[in-house]
Amino acid sequence: MKKVIVLGGTGFVGTQVCTLLALQGWKVSLALRHVDRAAHMRSLPGLSPLVLDVHDEVALARALAGHDAAVNLVAILHGTQAAFEQVHVALVHKLARALRAAGVPRLVHVSAIGADAQDPGSAPSMYLRSKGAGEAALLQAAALQPSALQLTILRPSVIFGAADKFLNVFARLQEVLPVVPLAGAQARFQPVWVHDVATAVARSLQPVHEAASRGNPARIIEACGPEVFTLRELVQLAGQLHGIRAGRGRPVFGLPDWLARLQATLMQLSPGEPVMSRDNLDSMKVDNVASGTLPGLTALGIEPSALQPIAAQYLRRGSSASPG
Repeated sequence: MKKVIVLGGTGFVGTQVCTLLALQGWKVSLALRHVDRAAHMRSLPGLSPLVLDVHDEVALARALAGHDAAVNLVAILHGTQAAFEQVHVALVHKLARALRAAGVPRLVHVSAIGADAQDPGSAPSMYLRSKGAGEAALLQAAALQPSALQLTILRPSVIFGAADKFLNVFARLQEVLPVVPLAGAQARFQPVWVHDVATAVARSLQPVHEAASRGNPARIIEACGPEVFTLRELVQLAGQLHGIRAGRGRPVFGLPDWLARLQATLMQLSPGEPVMSRDNLDSMKVDNVASGTLPGLTALGIEPSALQPIAAQYLRRGSSASPG
C-alpha cells in the first residue's frame, strides 16, 4: 500500500482529498497541530493523524520519510504580508528541502488561478504574489533535481461545494439583507467543484500521470469549471437557488471602487473571518479564470462539473447538503 502525507488536510478541500485518497487505498498520514482537528475523519480506512508543526523543517523532513508522495494544501486567504510570506513562501521552501532530505519523489501542490511563477511580483495582491513565489520555489526545486522530484501544481479557481464559505455565505446574507451591496461585482470567476479538485489531486498521484510527466519534472494544471460567471451573477444565483424571494433572490448593487474598499475595510475590522478584505479586492483585479495556455482538468481525464445542478442541491433551504 502506498503512503501519502497530506499537509493542510482538515479543511474544506483537504477533507475531500483525504477521503478520496483513503477510499482509493492510499495509507494517508494527515499532518495537523492538534489531533482533535481530524475528529470528522476518524472512520476513514488507512488514515493516521500525525501531530506536526509543518513550519518546523527538521520535524517535517522526519515526518516525510517513508512516504511515496506528499500533498500540500496549506493556505490562507486573509492575513498580513508577513503571514502570506510565512504560509505560501517560507513553508514551501522548507517543504522542498524536506522532500529532498526525506527522498520523497512526488508532490502535488494546490496553488491558485492568477498566480504567476514567472513573475510573482506582477500580481495585484499579497495573496497572489505569495502564491506565485511559492510556485517559483517549487519549480526551481524540481528543475534542480528532475530525476528525484515529480511536481504537479494545481491552480483552481474559486471552489464550491456543500461546505464552501462562498456560495453559502452569499445565500445566507440574503436571508437578512433586503439588498446586497457588492464589491467587485464585475470580477470574473470559473468555479470548480471541490470533488473535481480532490479527484485532480488523486489522479496526479497515479502512475499513468506520473509517467506522462516524466522527462518534464513539473507541470501546472488549471483546475477550473466549464462556466465563467461574474461575482454579481454568482451572488444572484446563490440567492435564487436558496429560495430567497420565491427563487428571485435579492437585488444586487455593484459598488464603485472607493466604496468597495471602504466596505472591505469595515469587514476586516469586524470579528471573525471577513467575507471580503482589501487584498481580496486586489486579487479580483485579474480574472479568476483559466488562461487557456495551460492544460485543464481534462488532461487528467476529468470532465469539469457544472455549478448549478450541484449548488442547487446544497443551497436549497432544508436540503441535506450532500454533494461535496
